[in-house]
This record gives sequence, structure tokens and C-alpha cells, in this order.
Amino acid sequence: MNVLILAGGMSHERDVSIRSGRRVKDALESRGIKVTLADVDASLIPALRALGDDDVVWPLLHGASGEDGSLQALLELMDVAFVGTRAREARVAWIKPVAKAVLSRNSVPTPDYVTLPQSLFREVGADQMMGALLDRFPLPVVVKPARGGSALGVTLVTEPGELAHAMVQCFAYDDMAMIERALTGTEVGVSVLGTGDDAHVLPAVEIVCEGPYDYDARYNAGRVEYFAPARLDAKTTAAVEATALAVHRTLGLVDISRIDMILDGGVANVIDINVSPGMTETSLLPQAIEASGVDLGVLYETICADALARFRSH
Repeated sequence: MNVLILAGGMSHERDVSIRSGRRVKDALESRGIKVTLADVDASLIPALRALGDDDVVWPLLHGASGEDGSLQALLELMDVAFVGTRAREARVAWIKPVAKAVLSRNSVPTPDYVTLPQSLFREVGADQMMGALLDRFPLPVVVKPARGGSALGVTLVTEPGELAHAMVQCFAYDDMAMIERALTGTEVGVSVLGTGDDAHVLPAVEIVCEGPYDYDARYNAGRVEYFAPARLDAKTTAAVEATALAVHRTLGLVDISRIDMILDGGVANVIDINVSPGMTETSLLPQAIEASGVDLGVLYETICADALARFRSH
């Protein structure tokens, strides 16, 4: 088996993607696997055409094109084996309000929200729109791009005067904003491996951050304290694991995902879904793997082998 890792791309999360790719490459090479790390550029399609029967692609792009189903659609078009969720399901998971609607219909807890396009703010007036928002959603709220990752453009709003700046920050990354009721409680990330009934969870990772758990906190060591496994009692652990599995299966996710939740009143509320989670030295999924006692290289090899076997079976 040979592995082609795709990392980089042109999204705002390019640097994180490259760091993830290098970490996975090192782990797989420790298992004696031949690994090629490639960017997504004009050389991609020729590289895909050259793949053989024993080759599998691991797309490790984060953000747009890597998680929105675009790259997955290309891999399906080229009929190559690849790790991860297929294009249609990735597209649903990427658009946060769409994913939340699907989860709500399936009784998976997620905070109340409203989605508003940038154009509407211009048409009806920003002041009027923000006044209507504050009438409907008492503070605090979280303003986030409807499509995006790594907490880019995400702001916790605790005072009315902060809302305008939060909207500007959000619209710098997407023309659609999602305003979500902010919850207070323990934040955890639960990684899921496998597909369908065979999916299983890794230990939950608890996130303790002074200030917002933003891009800088996520990818620069020192601002966040992680606990893997999370400091939860048995009942709460079972609840977050069940919720993560429900999300993974309900959305049809494949091979690997990370479900982020906040525990509020004993309920595990889903706040984010990642079909291509980070694999850097500060990322949650590698920490969960290490907490499980499994070697990173062994697990990554298994993920790639499963993807190749699934492709061959079809």
C-alpha cells in the first residue's frame, strides 16, 4: 500500500493543513509505508491518473475545497481510493446550518441558531438587523461563518456593542453568518473512527481555555489545557460518546470525524462537525489516539487500509 496525502490548498487553513499532512506522513512512514505529500495544484490530476491498484489518497485539506465536498467529488470522478467522507455527505456537514437542521430532525441536541446573509444586512440596514437579533437571541451569542473551520471568523458576543464587529469579522470569511445561542459548560471533542455500525469513538478530549478557543489558541501551544481523556463521570462520558456516534452515523460520515460539543445541563450539545479534523501536534484527534494507547502510525495505517479495502469491494 502506498499513500498520497493531499495537504495545503488555498483556503485560510492552508498552514494547518500542511502541518497535519507532515505529521500523518511521518507516522505512516514509521510503519514502512511509502508516502507522498502533495499540494492541490495543476499537478494533481496527473498524479491521480498515475495511481495504481495499491494506492490510496488521504485528503487532509482543511476548510473550503477540502471539507466542502469539492475535493471529494474530484476523487470520486477520478475513481480513486480515498480516506474519508464522500462528496455529498461532506457538503452537508460543511454547511453548519444544514447539518444542524439534519441533526435537529434526528433529535440530536444542538444550540438554537439563525442564519443570515450579508446581503440582508445591506438591504434592511445593519442597525435594524442587529436590533432584531438581540430581541430574539439574548446575549451571549456566538457569531460564526456558516461555512468554515478552525474557529476563523468566530466571535463570542457578550455585550450589545460587540455584535457589529463580530458580524464584520464573520463576513470576512463567508457571506453567510450563523448566530448561535452561546452555552456555558465543559467543551469536549470526540473523534469517531469507522463507518456506519462499525464506527467507534476515541476518548473524549476536554478543552480548557482562558479566553476564546480561537485559531491562535487551537494551533499555538500554551493557551489551552487539554485533558485526554476528559474529566467526565461515566454517565456523561456515555452521553458524549453516544452523541458523537449519532452525528457520525446520521450524517453518513466515513472513516474519521471529530464532533465538538458543549455540556450544558447534562446535555451534550453539538457545536461543530469536522470531516477532515486537524492532525497537528496540538490537534484533538491525535491526542485522543494517544489517550487510547494506540500507536499513531498503526491507526493511520489501518484507516488507509480500510479505505483501500472499501474501494476494492465496490
